[in-house]
Amino acid sequence: MPRSPVSAATVEFGQRVVARRKALRLSQEQLAHASGLHWSTVSQIERGLYNTGLQNILKLAVGLQTDPGDLIRGMLPP
Repeated sequence: MPRSPVSAATVEFGQRVVARRKALRLSQEQLAHASGLHWSTVSQIERGLYNTGLQNILKLAVGLQTDPGDLIRGMLPP
């Protein structure tokens, strides 16, 4: 049985990660390598299945060459 997204916030965060990754023309594996994360973690974050923490947000921001605030700005808590 497929897992459901954790919350609307995790889905929105994942969509922001996907949009930035695609703008940079990176694969999930390339982003994972640049971020120091496992590719499966990146995949779960992008699909809203993983409620990631601050450390991973900071790592993703490095891999996505963006400010961490850009990934969460304007988001409301779940």
